[in-house]
Amino acid sequence: MAEKIHTETADRLNLAGLDELQRHSGWFLGLGIALMILGFIAAGSAIFTTVASLYLFGWLLVIGGVMEIAYGVWRKTWSGFFIDLLVGVLYAVVGFMIIANPAATAVALTLLIAMFLIVVGIFRIVAALSARYPNWGWLALHGVVSLALGILIWQGWPESGLWVIGLFIGIELIFNGAALMMLGIAAKRLQTFTP
Repeated sequence: MAEKIHTETADRLNLAGLDELQRHSGWFLGLGIALMILGFIAAGSAIFTTVASLYLFGWLLVIGGVMEIAYGVWRKTWSGFFIDLLVGVLYAVVGFMIIANPAATAVALTLLIAMFLIVVGIFRIVAALSARYPNWGWLALHGVVSLALGILIWQGWPESGLWVIGLFIGIELIFNGAALMMLGIAAKRLQTFTP
């Protein structure tokens, strides 16, 4: 009986690429486990992750700036030459500033993250209470969580600037890995029930 239900469910889903998903379900599972391990490592060494991610971001800006400058010089007869040149210089300068002092950048970015979470949290709470559409309580709860996170980060600032970004990256990796693991497990289960 259960096999028939799962077969009917698979037939109804008729998702594009379902065969591909089923064939590679082990890869999804393995990638999910690897991302979760990396996430726990990143969250466990949040300060290192914060600094490393800012170094990477800084170098990406420098490389992007150099490419933008090269493009502007290459197309110097184009009317947007000065815009390309200025944008390239701005990217490169900001990239070098981030590379030169990643800790100060992390502290500034963390303050922006805290303010963003506070504003978004308030907005979600107000929207949920004023609209009162079905399941409005979930939006209100989401707003309360965002507001609380923003206030906690802000209260711990500037010290929180050294670990918040790395912790958020770690949490993102953990949840992404968990989602991929669940996708791999679901694809494997679906595979065993399809004829």
